[in-house]
Amino acid sequence: MQQKIHFECDYTEGAHPKILKRFMETNMEQTVGYGEDPYCQKAAELIRGLCKKGEAAVHFLVGGTQANLTVISALLRPHQAAVCVETGHINVHETGAIEAVGHKVISVPGKNGKLTAEDVERVYRLHWEDATHEHMPQPKLVYISNPTEIGTIYTKAELEALRAVCDRCGLYLFLDGARLGYGLAAEDNDLDLESIAANCDVFYIGGTKMGALFGEAVVICNPKLQEDFRYLIKQKGGMLAKGRLLGIQFLELLQDGLYFDLGEHAVKLAQKLREGLLNAGYKMQDSTTNQQFVIVSDEELKKIEEKYCVSYIERIGEDQNVIRICTSWATTEENVEQFLRDAEQIKKAL
Repeated sequence: MQQKIHFECDYTEGAHPKILKRFMETNMEQTVGYGEDPYCQKAAELIRGLCKKGEAAVHFLVGGTQANLTVISALLRPHQAAVCVETGHINVHETGAIEAVGHKVISVPGKNGKLTAEDVERVYRLHWEDATHEHMPQPKLVYISNPTEIGTIYTKAELEALRAVCDRCGLYLFLDGARLGYGLAAEDNDLDLESIAANCDVFYIGGTKMGALFGEAVVICNPKLQEDFRYLIKQKGGMLAKGRLLGIQFLELLQDGLYFDLGEHAVKLAQKLREGLLNAGYKMQDSTTNQQFVIVSDEELKKIEEKYCVSYIERIGEDQNVIRICTSWATTEENVEQFLRDAEQIKKAL
């Protein structure tokens, strides 16, 4: 039986060979634990330099959901809530993790998967202009992800507008960067680590989906939010005893620009997929990142799934479905070309 080719997500492979090689080279070294080793310290200093944020605190956690719930629970008091777009990861894909630590997620429709400054101000005013506001969760943190769950990205102007409204309303701005490298590689992107750090109170650089075996680098830019964060990491089960495994990975990804090269590789192949599918007659939703959303009929989906693993997103008509095709740091051009040949044949046959 032929093994299926996976396009359903960007973390089906293990880790970039450079990381595995470095693991082997350092395997028998003895270092202190819990992220206080020289590798984590050097990686943190490297990240501060890339962000041009010398006062930032950098902490390494194992995964995205863990990072989100740890950051949000650290920043909010018990009666406070996070605001995000309806399709936001913390709202739909984390099994209620934020609510499980005691904080309401206030979701709004947004636009193209993105939260706008107007959305944030509206939520803020609806709360504070209500005479009974003490009976409702208080909005205090704005959560966004870049790229979004539907493959769109924030512009520098949009991020600055969010920063401005957060300043006016006394809110924190937190950016989930699980796929940040793919967003930074998008053709229409005008953000970089420096501009993200300048506008966010907290953000993280995703590793799990970007060539690391596991790991996310949380960057706390607001000095007022840095105190006791390690206590919260420990309390939430995120303090890895062998913390150097995280530091080593981020050093390998960032010290020579590998992280950005891997993002460019995935996005280049995603855009090749997009162009080929459009030429074959498929309809696509707009995305300039490694996530591509294709509209297919029931029969087309059935044929595609005979050889490929894709993510089913939603049904949008009697015989129309949206599927997501993801490229990754490890996707091969050969697999992309094979998918395009098969997709073209399926379209012609049906």
